[in-house]
Amino acid sequence: MADPLILALDQGTTSTRAILFAADGTALGEAGRPLQQFYPRDGWVEHDAEAIFAAAVEVLKEAVETAGRKLAEVTAIGVTNQRETVVIWEKATGRAIHRAIVWQDRRTEPLCAQLRGTGREGRVTEITGLLLDPYFSGTKLAWLLDNVAGARKAAEAGELMAGTIDAWVIWKLTGGRVHATDATNASRTLLYDIRVGDWSVEMGEMLQVPLGLLPEVRDCTGDYGETDAAILGRAIPIRGVAGDQQAALMGQGCIRPGEMKATYGTGCFLLLNTGEAAPLSGARLLTTVAARVGGTTTYALEGAIFIAGAAIQWVEALGVAGGPQAVEKLAAGANEELGVVLVPAFTGLGAPWWDANARGALFGLTRDAGLPEIARAAFDACALQTRDLIEAMRADAPQAFAGQAELRIDGGMAKSPWFSQRLADLTGVSVCRAAYQETTALGAALFAGVGAGVYRDVEDAAASRPKTEGFTPALGRQAREGAYARWLDAVARVRSS
Repeated sequence: MADPLILALDQGTTSTRAILFAADGTALGEAGRPLQQFYPRDGWVEHDAEAIFAAAVEVLKEAVETAGRKLAEVTAIGVTNQRETVVIWEKATGRAIHRAIVWQDRRTEPLCAQLRGTGREGRVTEITGLLLDPYFSGTKLAWLLDNVAGARKAAEAGELMAGTIDAWVIWKLTGGRVHATDATNASRTLLYDIRVGDWSVEMGEMLQVPLGLLPEVRDCTGDYGETDAAILGRAIPIRGVAGDQQAALMGQGCIRPGEMKATYGTGCFLLLNTGEAAPLSGARLLTTVAARVGGTTTYALEGAIFIAGAAIQWVEALGVAGGPQAVEKLAAGANEELGVVLVPAFTGLGAPWWDANARGALFGLTRDAGLPEIARAAFDACALQTRDLIEAMRADAPQAFAGQAELRIDGGMAKSPWFSQRLADLTGVSVCRAAYQETTALGAALFAGVGAGVYRDVEDAAASRPKTEGFTPALGRQAREGAYARWLDAVARVRSS
């Protein structure tokens, strides 16, 4: 019998991609399509849901062709997606009633502010683990129902369906036979009770979103039906689904309490697996579902850094030719003793500070300081913000830090051995860099592999990950704590309150 192949669909914010994996985690072929962004007004961001599905079909076929294999050899499909982006569509026709509203969209801030003003955010966090913010899906659905002509009446008549991008793609791929999502995506909607494990009647009433619109919530390793043979050319089981950050958590093998990963892109997402405990954060971190497998839910604390790789781009724009590699070369040659600190609060400070009015600043400049020191400060800011999140998580979930802490990293900045070492030095925790960087797609494939019986369980799946490279802290404690003290002082100076 031929070795099983698993096809992962990774539907992201800027592209739709598919990667074909062997059971040992080796990528055999991939394909991608860019995704057009629409900005109807300031702060509004939309995607064409129909274009997303069309691209999904194309890349699923092309990834298999690129590998020189056939669809008949594919054992299962796994789906991962941009999490909080939502679509509403007609049950009878499958037509989206409006463009998808993207997770970045801020149009529902007035509704969020109104609800915060009634003192309900504490209750919202208790139920959902989230905050009242336009980032999440629930208020987006409310906006669509209230602003698309006839939508609310049609919803109440049972004529509409809604869901995050995974649910939309699955419904379309199965020819309208399966309306389902997984627990990780459900936990990002503001409509899901993360402890009960089902849609929340209280949240549906608060946001005025009929729960009948929503998909059935299944395991990350669940049965999501089969693709319609007319769409891909044969029926293929869909056996794994997870939101992008949770898929990356799986792709990094963070399946036990205390294991954590950080993805460094424009910003940074850091997730800590807290096992079956769902701690409420004292630093307004998010409590979210890490995975649901075999009916058992595990949780994670999540923190977001607004500016990570974007700080390196900012330095590049100051006049450094040669891209991020040139900025890194400058940084590596900087005089560390000058103690220059950059707080990249270009759009405010995220967790754990939550200060939207803070603004960026440079501290410690002297006549001896120049672009190399500013470049070093930009890289250090990414590491020091990561430490902020780790310290907040350590306070929220001390039991998860009972052992030796290790941070598993991926994303653009993780490709740099120099930054990986600097991250270990300034956080004081060991850093493990994924040799294969597409951990989001890999995680979706691993979940699907468990669901299809390719792997015995998630432990067996995690053991199939490609090799990693480790970095241990080499900077002395005094130097590390001195750098962090300077950072905390600089943060205090830029905060608005």
